[in-house]
Amino acid sequence: MSITQRRMTRRTAAVLSVALLTALLPAGSTAVAAARTSPLQRDADALRDAGVTGVSVRLETPRQVRTVRSGVGDLGTGQPPPADGYVRIGSNTKTFVATVLLQLVGEGRLSLSDTVDEWLPGVVRGHGNDGRRITLRQLLQHTSGLPDYVNDVVPDHSAAGYRHHRWTVHTSEQRVAFAMKHPPSFHPGARWEYSNTNYVLAGMVIKAATGHSWEREVRDRILRPLRLTHTLAPRNRPFLPRPHARNYQQFEPNGPMTDTTVAYLPFDGDADGSMISTTADTNRFFAALVRGRLLAPAQLTEMQRTVEVAEGHGSPPGSRYGLGLAWTPLSCGGGYWGHSGTGFGYVVWPGVTPDGRTAVTVSVHSLPGDQDTTLRQLRGVTGLVDHALCGARDAGSR
Repeated sequence: MSITQRRMTRRTAAVLSVALLTALLPAGSTAVAAARTSPLQRDADALRDAGVTGVSVRLETPRQVRTVRSGVGDLGTGQPPPADGYVRIGSNTKTFVATVLLQLVGEGRLSLSDTVDEWLPGVVRGHGNDGRRITLRQLLQHTSGLPDYVNDVVPDHSAAGYRHHRWTVHTSEQRVAFAMKHPPSFHPGARWEYSNTNYVLAGMVIKAATGHSWEREVRDRILRPLRLTHTLAPRNRPFLPRPHARNYQQFEPNGPMTDTTVAYLPFDGDADGSMISTTADTNRFFAALVRGRLLAPAQLTEMQRTVEVAEGHGSPPGSRYGLGLAWTPLSCGGGYWGHSGTGFGYVVWPGVTPDGRTAVTVSVHSLPGDQDTTLRQLRGVTGLVDHALCGARDAGSR
């Protein structure tokens, strides 16, 4: 019997089992739905019920690959999210950029103790910001104290503002200049605070050290070796490749959903968050990273040397941040490595076990207009990741 025939037999048996249950149970019983719905599907459906328009999940374990979807990928047609469609991965881009910079450290081309000013003379200056006092480690770890440029490029947080400004293109230098109009949040190294400016600068350092854009270095050093053929850094091209779900942002509480599938280029176009991928490629990248396929042991150790994440960032309690890589505790003990990525209308949250053998990526395709609902949905996302990884561990131990 061929592999295809065996799969068909198993699928037929599953269908017949459900049909038999249907015949035996009384009309209106919910037991059939429960029998057919996995915990992974139930968690995805719970996100849909919490107001997310569409959800896509991919869980990979040593035993199997599972994908689930819930909700719709297009409010106009009602079609479900496509299986493993393209998604914006937002700040997961930072992990790719940090990996390249750490590869350069391993090659002896730069050091984490180098100052920003050594590579970008005079770029970080003004209102108390001083690149001579900030190291590359502090950039990657978000302990630089540099202000975030993002608020400067969202002058109007509304549907009209999104549509009006989404085509605006800024250079890396312009983004940093926006940030330099503000004083630092704290002295370098004093504490942790997330700032996208750090990774715009990291991308500029990669170019200064190699002579090539960060996009080219990511492609040559990560995407090609890992054969991530559905991952790209689109620069200022604002459209998602097909197939893809549509993203929706609610700009005010109880307001309408605005289609935000087109990138908001003022902050979707640089080393801090511009990449596009799929849940399959995202899983493969993070699994390869923690298994040591991209970094030498010394550099991977540095990447995984973490500091405490400040409360209020949106991460689960106990989360910690390394060099472009986050650590999140699991309810079943231990934890997982990953990052998160958000933008107008989307959240992508990957997680991989420390051995790299189990990986999950959750993609949600809308964001609400009020803080309470946002936090509730984010708890649903992180809860799904937690349940998936703990469930995979439990299944593996049986």
